Amino acid sequence: MNRVRSIFKEILQILLAVGIVALSAFILILLRSILSTSVVALLFLIPVVLSVSLLGRLAGTTASVLSFLIFNYFFISPYYTLRVNHAQDLLVLLVFLGVAMIIGGLILRSQQNLRRVEMRELEALQLYELGVELAGRIEVPDITRILAQKLSGLFPQENIEVDIQTEGMRSHIQEPEKGDHNSDEQIAIRVPISTANKQHGEIRIRNRTGRLKPDEERLIQTIASQGALALDRSILASQQTRTRILEESDKLKTAILSSVSHELRTPLASIQAAATSLFNPNVILGKEARQELESLLLEETETIAQLVGNLLNMSRIEAGALKLQRQWNSIAEIVDTGLRHLHRMSGDHPIRVDVPDDLPLISVDAVLLEQVIINLVRNSIKYTPAQTEIAIHAYVNESSMHVTVSNQGPTIQENMLDHVFEKFYPIQGRDTSQGTGLGLSICKGIVEAHGGSIWAENLPTGVAFHFEIPLSWNGMEPVLPAVEEEIS
Repeated sequence: MNRVRSIFKEILQILLAVGIVALSAFILILLRSILSTSVVALLFLIPVVLSVSLLGRLAGTTASVLSFLIFNYFFISPYYTLRVNHAQDLLVLLVFLGVAMIIGGLILRSQQNLRRVEMRELEALQLYELGVELAGRIEVPDITRILAQKLSGLFPQENIEVDIQTEGMRSHIQEPEKGDHNSDEQIAIRVPISTANKQHGEIRIRNRTGRLKPDEERLIQTIASQGALALDRSILASQQTRTRILEESDKLKTAILSSVSHELRTPLASIQAAATSLFNPNVILGKEARQELESLLLEETETIAQLVGNLLNMSRIEAGALKLQRQWNSIAEIVDTGLRHLHRMSGDHPIRVDVPDDLPLISVDAVLLEQVIINLVRNSIKYTPAQTEIAIHAYVNESSMHVTVSNQGPTIQENMLDHVFEKFYPIQGRDTSQGTGLGLSICKGIVEAHGGSIWAENLPTGVAFHFEIPLSWNGMEPVLPAVEEEIS
């Protein structure tokens, strides 16, 4: 049935495109005596643009080919035939077809970029709204209900099931409420809801096709992650007093509200401005300007994704649910991976890395420690002048791995050095509009979760951030990285 509907929709779009081209051709034929061939060619691009913008790729291609044929038949000598006698006329026809196809392709690409940006914005907004709704919720039935309502609102055409079971309690909600599933419905996705490496339930979505779009699957997984965070708080509540849990939840809610209001505002404004320029018919953009706007959309989307990741990590830290996946890793590889994530925003800042390859391995969660490197370097990029160097240095200090990220920006008042890792702490002399300080507080939580320590220090020409991670863990001593033997 869905396939039939899709085919019918495509046929209808093609017919509408044919109608738009036919109407345009009729008007231009009436005005043929007063219009030059070049002007007619330009005017024939209008139905092509309208068809691509309003009806999609197939309709746009149909409009391009049909406009080409009508233009040749009615406006290129000899008239009322598809024959072309002059090379110049053939060139005009080919240029017209090429321009029509290029314009159609550019419009489709811009629409796709806009949809991706809108999806990222939707994900960030849904994460924020869900976080606010879940903040303070410690009862499993409430968590289940909120997840089911959110998913049902996002996917009204799908059959939603949220099934959560914790110690001594099971909560199951199906949206819409009905006894049995339709026989032609298939499971499109199963997403586990897991905490502390233990699965407590899952989200199941059924539909007639048994498929979902990749962006939809990612959004559902994000919602499941937020549900898992809420379950972490619920499990923690069984071990602590209700007053303590409510206080922690209020802190989490305040953190989410403050972070989103500060740090989402600028990238979302940039995304909106760029998208408006790209799709404003009154704004004519060159290739270089369009590429610059598309690059801006990508960079700001990555900024939002980074913020969402920080919010998730902070939620886990404040809920006491940050679980480390320890493995023996090379600090050099961790630094290198972190810097690759920053290649788009490093800008004019040269980054000098002094991390020997022969340093001993350390037992850490590589993904989280990469986040520490990323946040420290991002902080240095934000608050230092262009062209100034950022340096990363690592060495073994007694029983710890010592890592330093230093910059050549403005120093911090001595009485504030002990507070830079607190959320939203106002640092005198720093432009607070560039960020909330959430990244540094996340660094502190991750480092301390590894049993380490982190601090800041003023330099004669900048600021250095230091952190240390113990070399030994769980009674195991560090090991040296494998060295390949030279073939003699």
